[in-house]
Amino acid sequence: MMDKFEEAMLSMFGMTPAEWEEAARKFAAKCTCPSCPTYNRCAKKEQELLFCATGKSFMCISEKKDCICPVCPITSELGLKHRFFCTKGSEKAQRYEHALWGTKII
Repeated sequence: MMDKFEEAMLSMFGMTPAEWEEAARKFAAKCTCPSCPTYNRCAKKEQELLFCATGKSFMCISEKKDCICPVCPITSELGLKHRFFCTKGSEKAQRYEHALWGTKII
């Protein structure tokens, strides 16, 4: 049986590029990354968002302060299980890592 996240990812496979873009806009509007204590000026300047979907911060965030991922509306909407996406990687990446090694990314 698939969980919410797996169902959401499966439904996205059938989307057109325009539908993908619209979904990304809707998620970006709900994204709470900019209010997170770990989010910094560099990430703001580079307009980095949606780490849960896009993965780690490319060059801006390396220091963890605190994580608000668990209270982000996207977390409950998509059934995300992990956190600190900005430093550990997307939900998909963390699930893959956990499946490979049986542990969470440190």
